[in-house]
Amino acid sequence: MIFGGRAMAPGGDETAPVAEQLPGNQQASESPEPSAEVLKEKSMEELVQAYHDLPLMDAHNHNAAGGKYRSMIPKWDESGVDRIVLFGAVSEPAAEATDETAWEAYQNNPDRFIPFTSGINLLEQAGLDKLRKNLERGYFGLGEIAAASQYSPALAQVEWKTEHPMDGILPEIYALCAEYQAPVLLHIDPLNGTPVSKLQEALAAYPDTTFILAHANVFNSPGNLEAWLEAYPNLYADFFAGFTVFNPESANVLEDFIPVIRKFPDRIVLSTDSGFGLSSEELAIEAMYRLIDKLDDSELAERIAYSNMNGLIERQPATRTQLEKIRGLGGEDDSGLDLATLSKREAGEWLIRNGKEG
Repeated sequence: MIFGGRAMAPGGDETAPVAEQLPGNQQASESPEPSAEVLKEKSMEELVQAYHDLPLMDAHNHNAAGGKYRSMIPKWDESGVDRIVLFGAVSEPAAEATDETAWEAYQNNPDRFIPFTSGINLLEQAGLDKLRKNLERGYFGLGEIAAASQYSPALAQVEWKTEHPMDGILPEIYALCAEYQAPVLLHIDPLNGTPVSKLQEALAAYPDTTFILAHANVFNSPGNLEAWLEAYPNLYADFFAGFTVFNPESANVLEDFIPVIRKFPDRIVLSTDSGFGLSSEELAIEAMYRLIDKLDDSELAERIAYSNMNGLIERQPATRTQLEKIRGLGGEDDSGLDLATLSKREAGEWLIRNGKEG
């Protein structure tokens, strides 16, 4: 997540990210209204209507915090957001509770919610054990986690953050995520200096791990993003279009990033970051549609809006814990199940349908 006012380090440049706060403790600066230029474009209603057949997934959403996801369901329905990667607090003990809230949402509606776990202590061995337990249980990824944060008034002091992306137990975490084919969503600030060099070290050392760089377009140049994606095929970019469209602190416009998106069509995912720093989450959803509209390419739009993130979910195999539960419920006698090829998603949905936690 990001914050609406820039926090510059001594000697920092315009690529340094803004400070960050968590849901429920937001103190964002006053959010701008859409510019006159934006108002001349299609309305939100027109965009939703134009792309109503396009599946749309929010790849980074904090609305497990405070159970806000419940009040967002009608808004997601109205705006055509089909699925949500859901978590809450970041790299602190409070995230353990929001992990459970995300799990509850998934249990009640597995077609819409994809739970990630962010309540992991990144500094102690117990965190690795907890992550394995959660991935075995059926969580689909790790994140958002604070892999580096120097300037955020919230994340710079969270109890479980690391100093850089190779600190603490992160190397062991990356190996574990590769074992489960689960992606890891990293918050990194600033996006320069040691945090970036250590990210590059991690990307090179763990080529079988899928890294998603959170809000990769925020206080970052298209050139930087292109270079990193070019160098590291295991890196994905979480694109928070709401920042680029509606936050006056952005030095770029959507058109600046479109060549990068076209060059790496399989490694960009779209997100709202729960509308952080904007006057509403709906603006962040609108910005996703504005990017889709500017692409003018239905195949590319479908990839970044849905298929890229969905592919990271669908590839994950059923876990040993899930398979043991299914066998215990007589799943081996279900002619519709092939336990040898069952995915984590399929296993979770079967368990939910059969009254056993997914």
